[in-house]
Amino acid sequence: MGHREDLLEGAKYCLLEKGFVRTTARDIVKESGTNLASIGYHYGSKDALLVEAYVALLEPMGEGFERAVGVAGAPGSGGLERFRETWANVIRSIPESRAIWMLTLEVVTQGERLAGVRDLLAKAQVEGRRGLAAMFTGIEESELPDDLVETEGRFYTTLLNGLMVQWLFDEPSATDAEQLTEGLRRVMARVSEG
Repeated sequence: MGHREDLLEGAKYCLLEKGFVRTTARDIVKESGTNLASIGYHYGSKDALLVEAYVALLEPMGEGFERAVGVAGAPGSGGLERFRETWANVIRSIPESRAIWMLTLEVVTQGERLAGVRDLLAKAQVEGRRGLAAMFTGIEESELPDDLVETEGRFYTTLLNGLMVQWLFDEPSATDAEQLTEGLRRVMARVSEG
């Protein structure tokens, strides 16, 4: 591996061990076996490196979420069964991804201290919405219309963030896939009545 890859691996390790706020450039250099100048040369800043490392940690989670797609229905279907199966798969991944969820919560709660990181991650949220919309609808990301990403993608992101907080705060009382699906079914029924 070259310095760029070593830095990325070192930053991923530091994020999981220390989080965003407590990770220093020196920590990353120590874990990666590189030097301080390498961070600026390859990534521009420590914040940019941490964001890239965080996104790299998230990618396998998204792939894990998508395992439900084959179970939940044919491409293009967005029914309640797909909704339930996808959320069940997301929830199954929470224990093994707890450290990454904690990082996400850190960005939310420590945003003022992480202004550079927060700004870079805000730009990445669009891709996150696109990925969630694709997963729940079964439509390829490249074929998703922007209005679907901006509506349904935002809806799924909001549910995911709320679910994450519940599971991190009090796992025994956190909402499960069945409860989410039944809640959606009831909301849809109430809307169609009125």
